[in-house]
Amino acid sequence: MSKQLPSIAPHLISWWDQGHADLPWRSSRNPYRIWISEIMAQQTQLATVIPYYERWMEKFPTVEALAKAELDEVLKLWEGLGYYSRARNLHTAAQYVVTELDGRLPDNAAGLQKLKGIGRYTAGAIASICYEESVPVLDGNVIRVLTRLLDITQDVTQTATKKELWQIAAELVPTKRPGDYNQALMELGQTHCTPKKPSCHLCPLETLCRARTAGTQLERPVKPPRKKTPHYDVAAGVIWETEIGTGRFLIAQRPLDGLLGGLWEFPGGKQEPNETLSQTLIREIKEELDIEITVPHTTPFTIVKHAYTHFRITLHTFHALYQDGTVQHLGVSNHAWVTLDQLDSYAFARTDQKIVEALKRGNPPQLNFQF
Repeated sequence: MSKQLPSIAPHLISWWDQGHADLPWRSSRNPYRIWISEIMAQQTQLATVIPYYERWMEKFPTVEALAKAELDEVLKLWEGLGYYSRARNLHTAAQYVVTELDGRLPDNAAGLQKLKGIGRYTAGAIASICYEESVPVLDGNVIRVLTRLLDITQDVTQTATKKELWQIAAELVPTKRPGDYNQALMELGQTHCTPKKPSCHLCPLETLCRARTAGTQLERPVKPPRKKTPHYDVAAGVIWETEIGTGRFLIAQRPLDGLLGGLWEFPGGKQEPNETLSQTLIREIKEELDIEITVPHTTPFTIVKHAYTHFRITLHTFHALYQDGTVQHLGVSNHAWVTLDQLDSYAFARTDQKIVEALKRGNPPQLNFQF
């Protein structure tokens, strides 16, 4: 990579001053508010974040309010936003700030990185925006801008390349108005320097961009070919206590330290080779909860297809009937016997929300594809 870096700060800050997105957290330099917005915006479109942010601030306006909340309450408010470890980490970090730091977030990037869930990027964003600390940010948008600006040909997923990109970002960030500069850099990647159709003619860095000059902007950043995403068939059960369709049924809370940790679900698991989906459900319930069930209908009453970051699933949900045994927490964190009108009190992942919707519609045991 070239060490001859163009001076981009004046161009970006001038562009920023001419007009930028009016986002609810930009009216404040409150570190708690910026912290929440930055965590919510990770891997999430800003249009999706805004209503979640506004509801969050109404419910938890201060770090003290967040620290006092129950985790279930936090997860319920986060429901549908995805990447739920972000919510768990926010809750844990807020409790630490209140109990150990007298309710005040650290006022520098190094201190912020000591809080659970805050990495170098988030720390840099908070410290530069709230405290005017001259520290860099490097997320996907910034990586795209920098690799195009310098026409970088190295694979950005490699550790050495990431290290050098951080160094470049650090050298470029100005000492004056670093927060506005960093926000401008991120917004440029969101609005103009987009992955597939960059608006180069509107970019304030067009004349400085080496990839634009070389015509290689669509080839940057360089990444390895995507691997084939694995797919799994999963069986889940609405396990009725006494009679299918009437009374209470069983829901389980996922382990706190795993995927979708702390969320509630209709229990089940991944299908094994040479196993029917009904057999999968019966086996998984025994392994996770140590109870016996029957599955009267071999046809699922609803099917949900969903893509996670590294795999895809088809979730086949069956009505089932409890038979015998005392529920044990072998593969779950907790359980509850609930009625349909009690489900709104529990936080579910998107796939299980689809099952809830099907139950509320009163679906008979038939195929109902949800995407």
